[in-house]
Amino acid sequence: MSHVAREILIEYIKENQNKLYKIAYTYTKNQDLALDIVQEAVTKALENIHKLKQEEFVKTWFYRILINEALQTVKKNKKIIEYELVENETSTQNNEDNLVESIDIYNQIEKLNDKLKTVIILRFFENLKIEEIAVITKTNTNTVKSRLYKGLNEIKKDYERRKV
Repeated sequence: MSHVAREILIEYIKENQNKLYKIAYTYTKNQDLALDIVQEAVTKALENIHKLKQEEFVKTWFYRILINEALQTVKKNKKIIEYELVENETSTQNNEDNLVESIDIYNQIEKLNDKLKTVIILRFFENLKIEEIAVITKTNTNTVKSRLYKGLNEIKKDYERRKV
């Protein structure tokens, strides 16, 4: 099983490398850190492929590794990421209104706690189903729904406060 699972994992990573990078970048807004996250996640997945019990869960299993790695990297590099976010906001202030509005919403997602942010990213950026998110985050579907609702409410409230 381990050899077959390894091949499935490698194929999945090859086919989805851009998507995996985008997820990591969503957490860091830093190209180098995002690449490091993906590389570290791939390394950890290959080292631990023997722990994957069923091949059909390779996607959710790898997502969990990638997200955990992203969260750890964010915690370790908080100052670098905060500085780059401020720099990016300043450099985009002269762009069109809809771009600024998109950045606003994106920044509001950044303010969410890690659990809410992860659910929002997986649901709306990766179009994953509630059930898949539950497997990735090791929670039940009701918890995912609750976090999704709470995260969206926080974004909405913050957005409305800024619009006034």
